[in-house]
Amino acid sequence: MCGIVGYIGSRNAYPILLKGLKRLEYRGYDSSGVALLNEKINVYKKQGKVVDLEDYATGLDISGSIGIGHTRWATHGGPSDLNAHPHASMNGIFTIIHNGIIENYTYLRDSLEEHGYKCKSETDTEVLANLIEYIYISQKVSAEIAVRLALSKVVGAYGLVILCSEENDKIIAARKSSPLVIGLGENEYFLASDATPIIEYTDRVIYLNNDDVAIIKRDELILKNIKNDILEPNVQTLNLGITEIEKNGYEHFMLKEIFEQPRSIRDTFRGRLSFDTNEIKLGGLFPVHEKLVNAKRILIVACGTSWHAGLVGEYLFEDLARIQVEVDYASEFRYRNPLISKEDIVIAISQSGETADTLAAIHLAREAGATVLGICNVVGSTISRETDAGVYTHAGPEIGVASTKAFTAQVTVLTMMAMMIAKEKGLITDERFSGLLNELDEIPSKIEQILSQNDKMIEIAETIKDTNNALYLGRGVSYPVALEGALKLKEISYIHAEGYPAAEMKHGPIALIDKNMPVVVIATKDSSYDKIVSNIQEVKARDGIVIAIVNEGDDTITKMADHVIEIPPTDPVLMSLTSTVPLQLIAYHIAVMRECDVDQPRNLAKSVTVE
Repeated sequence: MCGIVGYIGSRNAYPILLKGLKRLEYRGYDSSGVALLNEKINVYKKQGKVVDLEDYATGLDISGSIGIGHTRWATHGGPSDLNAHPHASMNGIFTIIHNGIIENYTYLRDSLEEHGYKCKSETDTEVLANLIEYIYISQKVSAEIAVRLALSKVVGAYGLVILCSEENDKIIAARKSSPLVIGLGENEYFLASDATPIIEYTDRVIYLNNDDVAIIKRDELILKNIKNDILEPNVQTLNLGITEIEKNGYEHFMLKEIFEQPRSIRDTFRGRLSFDTNEIKLGGLFPVHEKLVNAKRILIVACGTSWHAGLVGEYLFEDLARIQVEVDYASEFRYRNPLISKEDIVIAISQSGETADTLAAIHLAREAGATVLGICNVVGSTISRETDAGVYTHAGPEIGVASTKAFTAQVTVLTMMAMMIAKEKGLITDERFSGLLNELDEIPSKIEQILSQNDKMIEIAETIKDTNNALYLGRGVSYPVALEGALKLKEISYIHAEGYPAAEMKHGPIALIDKNMPVVVIATKDSSYDKIVSNIQEVKARDGIVIAIVNEGDDTITKMADHVIEIPPTDPVLMSLTSTVPLQLIAYHIAVMRECDVDQPRNLAKSVTVE
């Protein structure tokens, strides 16, 4: 989603803001802008990339040691210079940047028009700037009070950073359902929507909670809530290095993150697999351990790639732990009046820990009395703070919009959870558990073997890069992998692709198969292998192009398929961790060949923090 960066201190703010905006480009955006406070507030904003803003500001007054910057992803009003942030109030007293949506902005705008306020843009943000100014002038209060009074009238979500031209020694920040973090320096403070623009300057941060308002001067930070109660800031230390958010020689972040998966999976299970005692230790689940082991039903809520990880989790929990599982899109779960009991376990999965629909699903589950667990990648994120317990994935920062290493890290966590519960319930022998433990430990090295075949993926990508459609098929736990493979192709190459359970091919999709249709089949050895062979024969009988993911040494499908990718054999329970990697690489190389913007696909945002 939109990105926020801010600075107050003794340095020139503009270079910090510009670098921060470039760090935030991965979130997806269509315009950017900065506001610099010196003797007056100078606002520069431009539709397009940050580099377009940089070119536009060349030769202009970019002085000032207080400033705010923003990358916008259009919601109210299309992409344009006028709709880009920052937005100034009608009389120029307040300048603000805003992530989120003001749901009652139409009512507020109409009310302000009765008092002579007119908006230049189509945005809800400008309405909020005018509301703050109107209260500031009409009630003759301080900027801080005007902000708090205005926010008490707002319905919606906001991460908000504000400058006041008449109180030019401070920045005011506020948060509700849209992330905001403050970095602490020596007589200087940094603000951002996530930690990536901050880590270059400080590792000490404060994550704002819902209804928090921060009044920030160069040498002072006061934290309150919207009701004016003074709060004690909770300062945390970032475990994040600058090299983790740089490409380090790779052409794209996505390729870097695909190749990081052996490390990210290893980091996710590091310290959690105990070979001496033959067990798995997930300390984050300790507060709810007994409830989880004795659960009769698990509900998994997620969006996008995380939803696909949840589907893998469904197979794992039902197969190993014998617990009934339902997997819901969080966006559907929150609106369909779901049946939730106090005995249910709800698992929310999100890479960022800030996904708006997933957070809303968490709130619904908590209101119903369910125990809510989180699986996320970002320490200090909202999901990690609003769930009863959870597990961090330790995948490290994921900058590419199309998720790769986050998916395999999430599946790794779900695998460990399912194995742990199965052992606790006595549903798995010590020998079988030990075997899975060792197999899981070997997954990173097996993925390294797959990555060594990158040239093979390039060859396959070259043969199908000009297609308009593609079909992905899998059975059992490979079905979610097929869905994820199709999603990757859609996201970054803009080729229409669909994932299906292989047995469903005959119930419609087979009508699409001809000599121009690539069909990607996950055909690794498991109990449904013979059925997959039959599905491939059906595709070949209709002249379809078959790309098969098979185990090393497969001599049956190899004779049938047009292209074969061999991956090391592993236990079927863990096969989704390896079989997804070739699909990521093929999608990546096709997108590069089609000259698509791999890391920032059109219309997509990394973290969807509004509905």
